[in-house]
Amino acid sequence: MDEKIRVLVVDDSALMRKLLTELLNSDPQIEVVGSAMNAYAARDKIKKLNPDVLTLDVEMPQMDGLSFLSNLMRLHPMPVVMVSSLTEKGAWVTLRALELGAVDFVSKPKVDLERTLDDCAEEIASKVKAAAQACVDTAMRRNSALIAQAARPANGAARAGAGDNGAYSTTDRVIAIGASTGGTEAIKDVLMGLRPDCPGIVIAQHIPPVFSGSFADRMNQVSPLVVCEARDGQQIRPGHAFIAPGDQHLSVIRNGARYRCKLDSNPPVNRHRPAVDVLFDSVAATAAHNAVGVLLTGMGKDGAAGMKRMHDAGAATIAQDERSSVIWGMPHAAIEEGGVDHVMPLQEIAQRLMELALRE
Repeated sequence: MDEKIRVLVVDDSALMRKLLTELLNSDPQIEVVGSAMNAYAARDKIKKLNPDVLTLDVEMPQMDGLSFLSNLMRLHPMPVVMVSSLTEKGAWVTLRALELGAVDFVSKPKVDLERTLDDCAEEIASKVKAAAQACVDTAMRRNSALIAQAARPANGAARAGAGDNGAYSTTDRVIAIGASTGGTEAIKDVLMGLRPDCPGIVIAQHIPPVFSGSFADRMNQVSPLVVCEARDGQQIRPGHAFIAPGDQHLSVIRNGARYRCKLDSNPPVNRHRPAVDVLFDSVAATAAHNAVGVLLTGMGKDGAAGMKRMHDAGAATIAQDERSSVIWGMPHAAIEEGGVDHVMPLQEIAQRLMELALRE
């Protein structure tokens, strides 16, 4: 990229504006063209400066970040990276921001702000760069199409026996899903389109620890499946989806005739924990041709090698297409690796998943 990415920093904290400005300006590909302390100042500076990317504080006076984001995406859609506090409330608001069209988020630490932000400088800069390449129109099309779906109640039939003591028969099928940037909404779209009798699902989404539980709760509310944050040793049951906790790898192991979740804190893979490659590798080894792998929107190459191993083991594999992806990095890498059987738009993946997973 020859021209620098122009960023507007919006935050009610003067210290946060200063630190984010210095951090982003230290990257040779990024230029902070201005900052604003509230939504009204941000609105004026967007018109004046025409930035490529906005970093937006979740909690601001006068007009909160969600209200501003909703208006922005309706009137002047642009790539937005949310800056969220590491709290349960901050996690919920951030997930709502992603539903409204924000591309990604970074976590604002509660203590030792300057040192902690400096430690994650590369992550913040990389998310801003990814946002600059994101297809905001894709997010807006997706959100508009799903307004009616989001209002429907989850299928109560799938809720019966949600605990580990439920009398479910063992499935010989398993579905593995991996995603990163834009993935929380893409995963939601897939889960909402599945039936309660689908095979057990394991999910690796790049997400911080404080957000993964809230994400699982949200998916449990809107999908026909029972969705939870995975626990070590938990049995993988039909009609259930298990989301890797932030900062832990999720693998699938076989215990007799049953698949179970295995969690560990081994070093990051592809700079991520949870890593999609870790999940896909385990599914390739454990379930082989009885598995289906899905790689959704995301920056980088995590999951590409693992999907190739799943493919070579006989699993059916699906990659999200470019037009429906917010960031077509991981699916594209998997296609180039030669491990993808089907490339398809997001809205068709759930139906195809059911066809593949329930085939004889």
